[in-house]
Amino acid sequence: MGKVLVAYSGGVDSTLLLRVAKDTLGDENVLAVTALSPLYPERELANAKKVIQAMGVRHRLIQSNELEIDEFSENPPDRCYYCKRKLFGELTNLAKEESIPFIVEGSTLDDDKDHRPGRRAVQELRIRSPLKEALFTKMDIRELSRSLGLSTWDKPSFACLASRFPYGEKITPEELKMVDEAEDFLFGLGFKQVRVRHYQNLARIEIFQEEMGRLIEGSLREKVVGRLKGIGYKYVTLDLQGFRSGSMNEVLR
Repeated sequence: MGKVLVAYSGGVDSTLLLRVAKDTLGDENVLAVTALSPLYPERELANAKKVIQAMGVRHRLIQSNELEIDEFSENPPDRCYYCKRKLFGELTNLAKEESIPFIVEGSTLDDDKDHRPGRRAVQELRIRSPLKEALFTKMDIRELSRSLGLSTWDKPSFACLASRFPYGEKITPEELKMVDEAEDFLFGLGFKQVRVRHYQNLARIEIFQEEMGRLIEGSLREKVVGRLKGIGYKYVTLDLQGFRSGSMNEVLR
């Protein structure tokens, strides 16, 4: 490809993609771009900056407020299409300014197994997905990341905070903040993977099944309930199926 702009989120997939781009093309031919958005917590941005600094590649931050897009904030099942179309449209303009012929992003072979309307925007704007083209699964990416010494190799999977809302329920800045604060609190308690699914005044917590006992037993349960009610939830529930990526898409199947 010669020269690439990498859509960089700081996650497992885009970090491996960025590392391979750097190793293959050299620092001067790689530009990592991260979008600042209310849909992504500050902890994710801080981690992305840390990885970028260690890797030593050029990095740009752009502003991206998807809530300004009516089709997105109303939260239809194809919400992600409107988000990705806006983001990759902005990256396309930036790539032209920088005379960069290719934009690459970190989709994998596993992404085809779930509801991913954002893929349509990727195809329409001719964004390349090298990991998927190489038939890499998430397991492949974690194993290779570990062998390369990348700190993200065992990083928990992350999806934007909009994925915590049931389709059809409008997404607002205030409610995004509730979700962010609740998840940040639970991560701070040491849980490895967390989702707080948001149903207005009800929180449905998803964690790994093997960690449920720790949450339910003793004083920790009362601490969690007290904190989430302090954030604004009236009811706090634990999903007995445990964490599963894309659980909000189960209603579409």
